[in-house]
Amino acid sequence: MQQELGFSDEDIQSKEFLLYVTGNANIENSKPFAMCYAGHQFGNWAGQLGDGRAINLGEIKNWALQLKGAGPTPYSRTADGLAVLRSSIREYLCSEAMHHLGIPSTRSLSLSLTGDQVLRDVLYNGNPAYEKGAIVSRVAKTFLRFGNFELFAARNDLKNLKTLTDYTIKNHFPRLGNPCKEVYLKFFQEITNKTLEMIIHWQRVGFVHGVMNTDNMSILGLTIDYGPYGWLEGFDLGWTPNTTDKQHKRYRYGNQPNIGLWNLYQLANALYPLIDEAAPLEKILEGYKSSFAQKSLEMMRAKLGLFLAEKTDINLIQSLEDNLQVIEIDMTIFFRLLSSFKKEQPEKGIELIQDAFYTPDKLVGEILNDWKHWFVSYAKRLEKENISYEEREQRMKTTNPKYVLRNYMAQLAIDKADKGDISLVKEIYELLKKPYSEQPEFEHWFAKRPEWARHKVGCSMLSCSS
Repeated sequence: MQQELGFSDEDIQSKEFLLYVTGNANIENSKPFAMCYAGHQFGNWAGQLGDGRAINLGEIKNWALQLKGAGPTPYSRTADGLAVLRSSIREYLCSEAMHHLGIPSTRSLSLSLTGDQVLRDVLYNGNPAYEKGAIVSRVAKTFLRFGNFELFAARNDLKNLKTLTDYTIKNHFPRLGNPCKEVYLKFFQEITNKTLEMIIHWQRVGFVHGVMNTDNMSILGLTIDYGPYGWLEGFDLGWTPNTTDKQHKRYRYGNQPNIGLWNLYQLANALYPLIDEAAPLEKILEGYKSSFAQKSLEMMRAKLGLFLAEKTDINLIQSLEDNLQVIEIDMTIFFRLLSSFKKEQPEKGIELIQDAFYTPDKLVGEILNDWKHWFVSYAKRLEKENISYEEREQRMKTTNPKYVLRNYMAQLAIDKADKGDISLVKEIYELLKKPYSEQPEFEHWFAKRPEWARHKVGCSMLSCSS
């Protein structure tokens, strides 16, 4: 990110840079501020919220620079506005991992210790402890959220709602034209498209955001606010990494597309006063449903190396997901290994993906037969493709990453860093720059979650303070 912002190596090693990214000095001619916004949290209207621990420093080359964890803001309420090393490492690594996976995301510029001891109750279970304080400087074209628009709509402040919407269009969607009713509709369509694209990418790589409240939804369709996120280990449509969401699983992996639509409905309600007509907004929202169905199908075809469209593909995909749900199997490893499947040898399919199973001893009886049947069906379907094995393998490997930021990996890096050793943070950071490449030197990270990490704090479910 330093190159995009124009920082040299000397710049980022300077005392001035350190002062800026730790909140101890202001960039010249800047006016740092925290944003006020509202939002729906876990499906309920939460009213006014705001940046409780994020501070916008200003803009550099049309990039907004923000500190997370630098101290209290007007919207911190009773909190301290600080962040801990644990959550800061997770955000620093994941935002960069998402970017290199080709997923729209905020970016990380730096990670700094503050020297503070910060009191946190990791699982909200009455056991607070002091942790090292840290600050992430993060970057985006804008940090505007759905909640910014909801705030003014809820206050019936149409003047500021229009001012904010016009500003956003002029600065971030200028190609849409001068703000007017027609352009407001185009604006909403763009946000809908970008939100859908982002979520399709999440589903492709098995990423679960964990807290898709409307105040955590970027107006640019960026993945934002990395808290209790997680990556699917065993394929499970019903999995959520968020302890707060454990009972109802609102933000589970398989429900993310529906939540994206629900959140867009709230944004449509907020923008309605500027349009004063429900039908065109409803048409756009209905289009999300049909677009998701089509784009999801296209995404799954790409993961399976199917580049021609066949009506029966949806059945092949559904039977695969049924099989994946029955026995615990690592999603990332399964699809990566599948790229080496040869249609001439369907009987070797099980052997090919053996390393992806967590409990291979349970692969017997009807379960085993279902898998064998699927590989036969898959081989027959591949016969209809007109590309070579080598081309299919390569194209599948550009869709299915080899490396993702598994929670246990982040936790190992956190544990070392907490002892003053950041070597693992650096190693994982370098690994995640090329998630689709083989990287033989990092082959040890192409592995299932260790059994010790199954229920370990930070490796399975996490809280919103994570």
